[in-house]
Amino acid sequence: MNNFPLLDHALEADTEFKPEALLDAVRARDGREPARVPSVCALDFDGDLVDALKAAGATSKSEHWACFHTAMEVLRIDDIEVGIVDRTIGGPYAVLIAEQMAVSGAKAIIGLASAGRIDPQLPLPSLVVPTKALRDEGTSLHYIPPSRYVDAPEPAASILAQELAGTGLPVARGAVWTTDAPYRETAAQIRAAAAEGILAVEMQAASLFALAQARRTAIGMVVHVTNAPGGEDSNFDKGAGDADREILRRIARAGRRIAAAAAGPAYRSIP
Repeated sequence: MNNFPLLDHALEADTEFKPEALLDAVRARDGREPARVPSVCALDFDGDLVDALKAAGATSKSEHWACFHTAMEVLRIDDIEVGIVDRTIGGPYAVLIAEQMAVSGAKAIIGLASAGRIDPQLPLPSLVVPTKALRDEGTSLHYIPPSRYVDAPEPAASILAQELAGTGLPVARGAVWTTDAPYRETAAQIRAAAAEGILAVEMQAASLFALAQARRTAIGMVVHVTNAPGGEDSNFDKGAGDADREILRRIARAGRRIAAAAAGPAYRSIP
């Protein structure tokens, strides 16, 4: 046995608490019949987007989302039905929700996260579609063996980059740094990450990519780079007032393509 719990996981062993069990318990409590959520689902890190959509009357609450602690909003974008859960902050929470989305019928799950700039050449605001994520977090170690990076699933990353090109914001592809501790990003770490070619720092990509690999689930990630560390240009600029909605529209289009491209079952339980 390893002395460090995060490095001591029997990754192929069955889990004693499955997402299916939680959903079944909610359905039993509420008298619901099993039903599927939209095939395209999104995770809204900030919550601002969902708040604005709800205020505009553009969404309705999903009656098929059986979860104790969250609500799923549903809307139609370009005839694509999208389910979205807001404030999925951090790898552990994003993965918890993504697992439940997958067993509820989602075929493509896309994370939308705010991020800080690492590469000083990256414009603010801009979008990054991660190709890999530095695993400076703990959730991924519960799903796949230790490694410095975890790769983004394909073709999800390529499809997202293609669709996001029409948003009007600069779009880059490359590595991101996933951290569990946003208030512990030291100057030395930022310099090292920049020297390693990392574009931005965020809180969920590595965790979600590990889940995708372990469960053979189609998961993509969009990083909205809105600020810079150290206070320089740190104004949390997201772009034009409707930038979030246009990003979501492009995510919906990408999600439909990703779901169509997904091979095999949408979710693999550990045997």
